[in-house]
Amino acid sequence: MAFAQQPAPVLSPEVHPDGRVTFRLRDPNAKKVTVSLEGGKEPLAMQKDESGVWSITTGALAPDLYGYSFDADGLHLLDPSNTEIKPNLLQLSNVVHVPGSSPSPWDVTDIPHGLVHRHSYHSSIVGDNRDFYVYTPPGYDSTADTRYPVLYLLHGYSDDASGWTQVGKANLILDSLISEGKARPMIIVMPLGYGAPEIVHPAAGAPPPFSNHDLRERNFDRFRQALLDEVMPVVEKSYKVDTDHDSRAIAGLSMGGAESLLTGLNHPEKFAYIGAFSAGGLGEDFATQFPQLKTTSHAGLHLLWIACGTEDRLITPNRQVIGWLKNQDLQVTPIETPGMHTWMVWRRNLAAFAPLLFRAADSTSASK
Repeated sequence: MAFAQQPAPVLSPEVHPDGRVTFRLRDPNAKKVTVSLEGGKEPLAMQKDESGVWSITTGALAPDLYGYSFDADGLHLLDPSNTEIKPNLLQLSNVVHVPGSSPSPWDVTDIPHGLVHRHSYHSSIVGDNRDFYVYTPPGYDSTADTRYPVLYLLHGYSDDASGWTQVGKANLILDSLISEGKARPMIIVMPLGYGAPEIVHPAAGAPPPFSNHDLRERNFDRFRQALLDEVMPVVEKSYKVDTDHDSRAIAGLSMGGAESLLTGLNHPEKFAYIGAFSAGGLGEDFATQFPQLKTTSHAGLHLLWIACGTEDRLITPNRQVIGWLKNQDLQVTPIETPGMHTWMVWRRNLAAFAPLLFRAADSTSASK
């Protein structure tokens, strides 16, 4: 019995020593194929060879992890030659790693590594089954007396609870910082960030999720309640964490950045450190959203750190909330970096923010 000859395997992505990357896709019937690369302004047009393989080679890319996907005649496609997947609730993509001459904080290196634990539970507040992840640092021993400060780290819109470990590499970043003595050993808790899960898949014909005031507020309010009343009690019962105000921090990206501000500033008795990376979804009625600023002292807030990329579409609303918070006599550390609304920015945000945590004297003097 004769067998049809199989085409040669396609190598994609191919990372070259100078940082260029070649992407390839076999699709002989396609009329137009592009590749969208995280951090790029426009999709890149690919060219087809005589065997039906489309390809393009980028210019030299800075060392990092890049999400990417193909578009063939309007159809979103993953790279069938790459098993590295970037999870997302709305649209999956692949990941390519461009290494540098020295390791980045999120690269796997030969240092002590902590562990990531997954917890599942039923939320009576939201009404669904959900999960959260907990990072414990190297040397953590549940039977020892040592207790650790805790950072509650929140993902963005369309991510799931694994976003900060699967894509953000928060566990590897903390491993690196702790190994170098740049950050205190800490526990990181990464919950599911939706108080209204329907915000991810709104009904057909509904307005954009964050334009729907009631849906947006329900999402924020129920998330905050689930975090404070369901996740935090389990963490504080199950792990060796310090439970005092000075040993708790909250931070997040995009939607999670808004949630970190709304939760931290409205519960100053619980969090001494607050970080927001490219915060999105707050709206413009800050006085209504932050009622505690007028009624409660925030003297115990050691760090309020708000960062955004200068090419991010959210840079203007971030500047607006920073200005408003300063007008409320809060000390804010504003950070602007190059970059768009991407994980390349947020991984660096975490690497810069984490060393400031749980060092009250240093954090206070650094705030401006």
